[in-house]
Amino acid sequence: MDGLKLNGNTPPRPRILSLFDNAKVEGRPLHVSAPMVRYSKLPFRMVARHYATDVLYTPMMLAHEFIRSDIARDSDFTTHPQERQTTPHDNRPHVLVAQFASSSVEDFTRASVLIEPWVDGVNLNCGCPQPWAIKEGIGCQLMEEPERVAELVRAAKAELAPLGKSVSVKIRIAKDLEKTKRWITAVQDAGVDYITIHGRLKAQRSSTPPNYEAVRILKEFASVPIVANGDAYTLKGVNEIATRTGVDGVMAARGMLENPAMFAGYDVTPVECVQMFVGYAIRCPIPFPLVLYHVCEMTAKMEGMGKKQKRALGECKDLMELIDMVEERWGCGDKIPVLRR
Repeated sequence: MDGLKLNGNTPPRPRILSLFDNAKVEGRPLHVSAPMVRYSKLPFRMVARHYATDVLYTPMMLAHEFIRSDIARDSDFTTHPQERQTTPHDNRPHVLVAQFASSSVEDFTRASVLIEPWVDGVNLNCGCPQPWAIKEGIGCQLMEEPERVAELVRAAKAELAPLGKSVSVKIRIAKDLEKTKRWITAVQDAGVDYITIHGRLKAQRSSTPPNYEAVRILKEFASVPIVANGDAYTLKGVNEIATRTGVDGVMAARGMLENPAMFAGYDVTPVECVQMFVGYAIRCPIPFPLVLYHVCEMTAKMEGMGKKQKRALGECKDLMELIDMVEERWGCGDKIPVLRR
C-alpha cells in the first residue's frame, strides 16, 4: 500500500509502520499491549506507556453500539492528550489502536471515522472465539469469510489512509494453514497494514500452548508486518517468541494484566507501577471493580503478598479503602502522575 495514490497524492505513512521500522533497527520486536475486554481502559494504558510499551490497544468495542449512542462511546472509550505523546523518561513514541468487532462495512467504517481523531489506527477483531461472537457473525466467524473482511478493510482504508491512520486485523490460525494463507492474501490485497496472529485454533483454550511454528510459517508467507500473540509473560519470553517466529512484534495480554512493566524487563510488577496506576485511576475514573481487579493482578506475585494480604486487598469496598491500603502498605511514592493538556 506504500505506493497507493489517492487523488493523485501518496497518503502519509501510518505511524505504526515507522515504529516497526524503529524496532527492527534496534534489533527487537515491537512491544504491543493487547486489546482486552473491560481491562484495556485509559488508566491501564497510561501506565503501560511508562514501561517500554510501543503500541496500546483499546478494549474490543462493538462497532454498531459505538456508532449508535454517545453513552456507548463514552463507556467504551476515553483518552487524554498525553496518551499518544512521547514519554519524557525514555523519549519513546506511542501508538494507540482502537479495536472493533463488526461484520458490517458501514458500521466498521463509520466507527473508524468517528474514533479516528483520537487514535493512530483501527483494528478489526477476527479472532474472538466466544460463542456469542460467532453467533453474531463477528470474531472468529470472519475467518470463514475472507472476502467480507477484505471489503471491510478496503472501505476503512479509503477513509483512514489519507489521514495516515492504519487499518489492521487480528486473527487466529486455522488447522489447515493453507486456508489461513488464502485469508491473509485476501486482506493483503485489500491493503491491510499489518496482521496480528494468535497462535491458537478457534476451539483451543489458553491452556493449550500457542503454535509458534505456524506463526513462523505465516510470517514467512506474509508481505506485511506480523505481530505474534499468545503466552508472552516476560521480556525474555517476548524475545524468545520473536526469535522462534521471526515476527515484527509481540503482543501480550494476560502477561500485561499481571505486570504492565513486563516490556521494560521487570519480572514482577514494581511498586511504583501500582502507585502510578492508582494515581491514574483517580484522575481518569473507571468502575471500581476494574480498578480493584487490576491492583489484585499486579500485586499477586509481589513480595509479601500472602493469602492474608490478598484477602484484605480483595475485600476493599471502594476506591478510598483501596487508596488507604496501597498508601499504608507501599506509600504514595513520587510516581503519582500529573496530567496536563
